Amino acid sequence: MTVLAQGVEGSNPILNITIFGLFVVITLAIVIRVSKRATSGASDFYTAGGGFSGAQNGVAISGDYLSAASFLGIAGAIAINGYDGFLYSVGFLVAWLVALLLVAELLRNTGKFTMGDVLAFRMRQRPVRAAAATSTLAVSFFYLLAQMAGAGGLVALLLYIEDKTQQSIVIAVVGAVMIAYVLIGGMRGTTWVQIIKAVLLIAGAGIMTVWVLGKFGFNLSSVLAGAVERGGQAGEALLSPGKQYGKSELTRIDFISLALALVLGTAGLPHILMRFYTVPTAKEARRSVVWAIWLIGLFYLFTLVLGYGAGALVGPEAIKTAPGGVNSAAPLLAFALGGTILLGIIAAVAFATILAVVAGLTITASASFAHDVYANVIKKGATAPDDEVKIARITAVVIGIVAILGGILANGQNIAFLVALAFAVAASANLPTILYSLFWKRFNTTGALWSIYGGLAITLVLIIFSPVVSGKPDDPVTGRSPSMLQDVDFSWFPLDNPGLVSIPLSFLLGFLGTVLSKDKANEDKYAEMEVRSLTGAGAEKAVAH
Repeated sequence: MTVLAQGVEGSNPILNITIFGLFVVITLAIVIRVSKRATSGASDFYTAGGGFSGAQNGVAISGDYLSAASFLGIAGAIAINGYDGFLYSVGFLVAWLVALLLVAELLRNTGKFTMGDVLAFRMRQRPVRAAAATSTLAVSFFYLLAQMAGAGGLVALLLYIEDKTQQSIVIAVVGAVMIAYVLIGGMRGTTWVQIIKAVLLIAGAGIMTVWVLGKFGFNLSSVLAGAVERGGQAGEALLSPGKQYGKSELTRIDFISLALALVLGTAGLPHILMRFYTVPTAKEARRSVVWAIWLIGLFYLFTLVLGYGAGALVGPEAIKTAPGGVNSAAPLLAFALGGTILLGIIAAVAFATILAVVAGLTITASASFAHDVYANVIKKGATAPDDEVKIARITAVVIGIVAILGGILANGQNIAFLVALAFAVAASANLPTILYSLFWKRFNTTGALWSIYGGLAITLVLIIFSPVVSGKPDDPVTGRSPSMLQDVDFSWFPLDNPGLVSIPLSFLLGFLGTVLSKDKANEDKYAEMEVRSLTGAGAEKAVAH
């Protein structure tokens, strides 16, 4: 989400920060309580010992997946662009069908703690695990950066903190709380934070949805009509496709590229994949995805009403000119509905959303480094579980500090591209390798390395030289370029999202690396992997090293 620069007129900073503080105190108390039931082993720290039910894990997955960008960004996109804004919701939701049908159960049966377990199952352990960890850390870092900088912007909006130094302190506090969640509770504590956050977010959005519908006689058509009327001359365009992505052939292609990255990227997001290991069986993994689909789908239906409701009750001009622009739609709607108190509650929910997502990302990144790099690459599998957990905790602190520093540097910039980059990297570097590993008998180590490193490199290069970093013309409302860097133009790649190019190229690199190399695939290991992934036989055992 983009940064929100100033305060919302009429909000109460003391009330807002009190609600923030209450959430942090309550969730920390819960994390401390559940951590007393935990053991010190790697299984408990990484996956909570596989002790969550499918329903609990499904709620936690929805809490992990529904970031502040989903809540604030999509509601704002619908308020301003109508039908085209809702297409984001459709892309995010459809992505779960890919995860359910192709990834969830097979991954749970084949792996142990991380994505690297699956990719290295029938490959040469050290190079493939190093590549998987590199990709995991890249996705996690860009996602973390967006959330951390978003935290500074959200608090700036609601607490009237305009000084950059004070915003930096806020970002540091968010990072410190995040590190505390991970160090104290591990995956068990983080999961409960995500469950609480998901309940709060979906309940808050549901209450606002009913409230908006109540103002229009519980008639969705009246809400849409109100948004059209408030939208002025451009109002009619809110109900038909093309307002945002129908301006030219290039924007239509850009939408296809974005949709491809969103739909395929979810099944390659490491912090989502790791959640499949927190349940005891593949059946529960499948149940958890079904629960997640229902909850996420319900939430995105709420955003449809909230977006058009904000358009009708606040108006697109007021949203565009408010601090934070499009992303201020949900807070402004909350203030229009329930005044200062509802605004404070919704602000706290958004803050909780950021904390839960960054905690999930941190534990995933630290687990990948400790399990894949330290235990299996550096120590070649000869390490005690306690040592591995110790390294994971140290890594979590380091990642937290790096995320804080990165969030401070990115504060005030257009950081929306970081989320798109995370999805594009996941779809380009992770998903092709996962699918090839699970379904292609001939796939080998060289193919895996070409696919991961090639997909990662291509995605980064195309993003750096795209209009999201430099070259977009100034916005007539703000007078600033929507690009991250101002007053420079070194873009040569025309699309905002590289998915349309990077994803097929990554699949192609995996294929070429396999057929052109002299590596021989391990057919016995593939047969074992196939049986395990499809039946679950042996899934409770540790992955062979």
